[in-house]
Amino acid sequence: MISRRLQPRLIELIEEYPAVALLGPRQVGKTTLALEMAEALKPAIYLDLESRGDRAKLADAELYLRDHEDKLVVLDEVHRVPELFQSLRGLIDKGRRRGRRTRRFLLLGSASMDLLQQSGETLAGRIAYVELPPFDVLEVDKEDIDKLWARGGFPDSFLARDDGRSLRWRQNFVRTYLERDVPQLGPRIPAETLRRFWVMLAHTQGGLLNAASLARGLDVDGKTIAKYLDLLVDLLLVRRLAPWHRNVGKRLVKSPKVYVRDSGVTHALLGLGNKEDVLSHPVTGQSWEGFVIENLVNAAPADTAASFYRASGGAEVDLVLVLPGRRPWAIEIKRSLEPKLTKGFHHACADINPEAKFVVYSGTERFRVADDVEAIHVCDLARELTRHAI
Repeated sequence: MISRRLQPRLIELIEEYPAVALLGPRQVGKTTLALEMAEALKPAIYLDLESRGDRAKLADAELYLRDHEDKLVVLDEVHRVPELFQSLRGLIDKGRRRGRRTRRFLLLGSASMDLLQQSGETLAGRIAYVELPPFDVLEVDKEDIDKLWARGGFPDSFLARDDGRSLRWRQNFVRTYLERDVPQLGPRIPAETLRRFWVMLAHTQGGLLNAASLARGLDVDGKTIAKYLDLLVDLLLVRRLAPWHRNVGKRLVKSPKVYVRDSGVTHALLGLGNKEDVLSHPVTGQSWEGFVIENLVNAAPADTAASFYRASGGAEVDLVLVLPGRRPWAIEIKRSLEPKLTKGFHHACADINPEAKFVVYSGTERFRVADDVEAIHVCDLARELTRHAI
């Protein structure tokens, strides 16, 4: 069993709010973590809303949940019963008047769209949101980082007995999302069309969004591409990394970069079964960049703003993190044991005036590559970021 870094934070929020929503893609480990919470915070009950039997218990939701007011109620796949949120609001407000202000509901959702929309309408001020990502570099042994990069962080993929089983799990994961989960959670889109779109994003991993090119490839219009991308972002499967938008007196790139969030899913979409396959493919550098970005964003304190910087003159930084109340951190990412910085990085740093400058590389030693720039391993920089969490 791999312990999740999020567990202490989740307990803290459950003790602070009447409702907490734990969001994350399917198979990321939400149910396992929630059951651990239920065991640690007894008394508690668990209801799986994909189960007919458990949904039947909520035929009169207010009556059933009122009978369990003294327990933490874990509601798994809560987006399956969107009408439940109105009942939760009334129960929370009644409980508050009786002095029961926290530890009421833990809501699990496999997507942000429905859950955020419904709870945003009815539970404002009563709910906290937490996203559970796949395993990250601080949750596995340092010697397993390349394995984590190649297989991704979904537990069943990372812990598979061999690379072949891991790849088959990820391929089935993609197929299940396309054939089962997307029709349940989003607008009706032909599975084969969305699969092709997802594969196209994997091939252009970390590239600037070019909606016109994607639209030509799928023979659809730009609005349809925007709808497909919004869906995968809402399903927590794709990240849109926004460009730096401060006024620095230069012409800046305005299009976002797009990354398939889990590196293992990226590799499965491209048919890459192991590390050697990945290293021999043109996507290697961009896959590593996406892997590092995802891990650093997950390790950063809450409310950290993530972006990239690119100006028309060639100035560029792969990742800019603005921690709450701090000046930016400028981070360059290299899949190399001998990281070298370009003039574009230094020019970009002159524009954004960062507090700290790093180049994340594949080696394990930490050293200076310039007077004010450190070469660092992704694990060490992720750990550095966690020290700044409030």
